[in-house]
Amino acid sequence: MNHYRRFLLLFAILLLAGCATAAPATPSQSSAASQRVAALTPTAGGFGSNFSYRPFNAFLEVIDNRGVARPYLAEALPTLNSDTWQVYPDGRMQTRYQRYQLKPNLTWHDWTPLTADDFVFAWRVAITPGLGFINGTIAPLSLMDEVRASDARTLIIEWRSLFPEAAVLQQGGSILGLPPLPRHILDTVYAQGNPDAFGSHAYWTTGFIGAGPYRLDRWEFGSFLEGSAFDGHTLGRPRIDRLRVVFTEDSNVALASLRAGTLDLSTDSAIDFPQALELKREWAQTNTGVVLHVSRSFRSVVFQFRPEYVSPRALLDPRVRRALAHSIDKQALNETLFGGEGRTTDTIFDADLDYFPTIERAISKYPYDLRATDRLMTEAGFTKGGDGMYTGTEGRFVGDIRSGAGAEGDQERAILGSTWRQAGFSITETALSPAQSRDGEARAVFPGMYGQATGAGETNQLASFTTSQIAAPATRWTGQNRQGWSNDELDRLVETFNTTLEPDRRIQLRVRMAQLLSEELPSAMLHYNLNPIVHAAALTGVGRVSTLTTGGVSWNMQEWELR
Repeated sequence: MNHYRRFLLLFAILLLAGCATAAPATPSQSSAASQRVAALTPTAGGFGSNFSYRPFNAFLEVIDNRGVARPYLAEALPTLNSDTWQVYPDGRMQTRYQRYQLKPNLTWHDWTPLTADDFVFAWRVAITPGLGFINGTIAPLSLMDEVRASDARTLIIEWRSLFPEAAVLQQGGSILGLPPLPRHILDTVYAQGNPDAFGSHAYWTTGFIGAGPYRLDRWEFGSFLEGSAFDGHTLGRPRIDRLRVVFTEDSNVALASLRAGTLDLSTDSAIDFPQALELKREWAQTNTGVVLHVSRSFRSVVFQFRPEYVSPRALLDPRVRRALAHSIDKQALNETLFGGEGRTTDTIFDADLDYFPTIERAISKYPYDLRATDRLMTEAGFTKGGDGMYTGTEGRFVGDIRSGAGAEGDQERAILGSTWRQAGFSITETALSPAQSRDGEARAVFPGMYGQATGAGETNQLASFTTSQIAAPATRWTGQNRQGWSNDELDRLVETFNTTLEPDRRIQLRVRMAQLLSEELPSAMLHYNLNPIVHAAALTGVGRVSTLTTGGVSWNMQEWELR
């Protein structure tokens, strides 16, 4: 049983406008004209897409459209150097003591009081081996030494080591922190110690009880979900009375529904970017709808560093990697993949952050410049032969670029291969099958270059360059560091960063890490992945969001209105 096994579905959301005192409509009462749809990607075990978990559950905090954490179920978030966040010296290990004062009168959707014990129970479940909860094996939950409740509203977390992100347990859409679990529903089956019984409990599907803005009313597998506005929602009752989520696997169905006006919202890449651009052009004169996008991941090209796999060996020379980076036409990628609306990047750190200008001034950049490519290759001992291709002491430079098959991956790979060949590199292009793209070994033993997407959060990004995360046979090819790059200085910087509490010092560490990565160039950064968000003009309150926003576009959905 694995609660995080994903399947790709197109979700749709029905928003029924109504006055706050009106009774929720049942499916039979809903007229065809009022039905609306939107797209999501859920998990088989529950709500797991960027959008779908937000309507039905609540968290200690919510991260807004600017990436700023706000109290949600908590009355206030802990602050450093206060009685809510204390550091105790005990040798090398230090303990973080953190107290969350929960809001009064919190309830679950069945009106049972939601208390600090529900968070304690959630932590115990998450760290229990055999239940399949991945979040219990990674920060922040894996760093918690004890979670307890001193009373119904006070949650105390003791940390086994320094953890600078302790004030905001959630890190946007990819790491949910410590969402509560209803102890009154799950405690009995959990106490039985039977993982199969626990995983098959109705709570995970049709019997789901949460604390979010919408209460789950009905779930027909493979067909639809329905929810109604929850009067007891701590941030206020949603202004839209009902929510309907309809399943389909065809993005063309979503596109047709948007055009027909029967779809209110499409998100989580239910339609692809070219389709979104079509709609944007069509709606430009009619104001029928709005097309936005959110960046939730980076695309980059990583280089192989394992001596037993790398080919050509010249890739181990940083001058050659820099030369390849200078011959990537990022603007061509932007025009082809995103119609020129994309955003290129030179570093793993988010360009929207306040301190980013300091990072940008410190890093090395590699604009498209074939003269710089030729200079670097000459320094590395290569010359161009009569066919215009680089040749060195070990022969002609012959490399391979690999990535997963699919429209965007195929286009990206073709552009990279073409521009590198024009620059003088003999490059082949290899598409990995869906099965290979999911196989850890296949993703790690590539000979030359590999095009990949990684989560935009800095925790994910930094992990992909640390030695401890190198994928290898001993770890069954798990690990985010696929290329096998290892650097002692970066390892020390990441370790220091992960235990440094002072904000200014953390910025300095980010600057040095960004500088080191840009100089050594274990990967060439390309661009942000853009996920289209499309909604009808009648749906108001939806806006652009940060890469780390809770639930993506749905972070403030209780404030949306449908005119």
